[in-house]
Amino acid sequence: MESRRTFIKKSALGTAGLSLAFSASSYNRIIGANDRINFGVAGLHGRGKALGVAISDSPNTAITYICDVDKRQFADYKGVLASVGSKDKPKEIEDFREMIKNKDIDAVAIATPDHQHAPMAIMALEAGKNVYVEKPCGYDCREGELIVEAQKKYKHLVQMGNQQRSAPTSIECISDIHSGAIGDVYYGKAWYANARGPIGKAKKVPTPDWLNWELWQGPAPRQDFEDIWVHYNWHWNWNWGTGEINNNGTHELDICRWALGVEYPTKASSSGGRYHFHDDWQFYDTQIANFEFGEDKMISWEGKSCNPSKLYGLDRGAAIYGKDGYAILTRNGSTLYSNDGKEMKVMKEEKTSATTNTVGAGALDVYHMTNFLNGIRKGETLNSPIEDGAKSNMLCHLGNMSQKLGKVIHLDGKGKLKDDKEAMQMWGRTYEPGWEPKV
Repeated sequence: MESRRTFIKKSALGTAGLSLAFSASSYNRIIGANDRINFGVAGLHGRGKALGVAISDSPNTAITYICDVDKRQFADYKGVLASVGSKDKPKEIEDFREMIKNKDIDAVAIATPDHQHAPMAIMALEAGKNVYVEKPCGYDCREGELIVEAQKKYKHLVQMGNQQRSAPTSIECISDIHSGAIGDVYYGKAWYANARGPIGKAKKVPTPDWLNWELWQGPAPRQDFEDIWVHYNWHWNWNWGTGEINNNGTHELDICRWALGVEYPTKASSSGGRYHFHDDWQFYDTQIANFEFGEDKMISWEGKSCNPSKLYGLDRGAAIYGKDGYAILTRNGSTLYSNDGKEMKVMKEEKTSATTNTVGAGALDVYHMTNFLNGIRKGETLNSPIEDGAKSNMLCHLGNMSQKLGKVIHLDGKGKLKDDKEAMQMWGRTYEPGWEPKV
């Protein structure tokens, strides 16, 4: 999607230091109101800002409500919208359950902590809204099943935010792969490398006056407020987060699954640990997870949260290996190689997207949001419908399950465990009473 006036706009976006290359959207509001899509955005810190910019860049949209439990975020968020040419004056609301009661909202964008994603999406679907939900679509495998069930029941659209699915070069490269450009494909390698620092030891402190801690916890079992988790380090706490494999591995594992044309694994295994620092990070800063699909295809993920050493000169990407060559796919371009390492085809994105910062914004957000909007208006096929997105997220959850339980997870190839009571205990979670998602 090309706008009429393009510019590069840099803004601080809170603490994220986000730099975007998008187009002005002030002309959008004069197209006409009959097919305008009004958004409510939940979660304004980090990815929520990137989604707000993408919505503002899209013709004939409006952000009419913004929702967060941190009251400091509202003014900052409105400043971000203004910095990219938006004229929207969204209403502020603290409780997501109240926001979705507003009938003038057509769609919601959810960029809250992981434990809120599926419950919020299910509530929004029941309230008659279309949903754009950041990955992971669920806190665990069961929530992935529930959000798929809710979409089928309520019939509204749900797009998961694995935005590389809308990258023109990835779409082209996958098409080439499926057409036999590198022969029969059998192995996908996904990786991520960063230089995250230590998070320290958690200390119980009074809840800050700017935060509604009750609503922040939402469906999660209650814990006392501690000083290190809000706003980003919750990723590394089992009560709210889902680890690096869900935080970033989702993207490239999804690309591998797409390229190999596989659905559900038959076996999952994982090894690694919290090796780089010794603090209260509860997940794994080093993890290698393997997923087998029958006897002839396999995907692996290598996550190094605290070691920025690269593979193929890249901090993140997906490599697809076939009998006649291989392909490297990234957010910013893809290349096909012959088996002797010669480039057969190079594809580069016209506009770039971030790779390892905490926001990950860029042109792909706009492409993915445009696809979602075209799905609502025109019936265009979604690039990441929730039924497909949940399959990729399941890989991530299975990796964490295998790692935590210290054993191989066996499945039936249709998304169900094979007689494993211990693993089944991790398939779903315990909820705070009254917050259980229902379909």
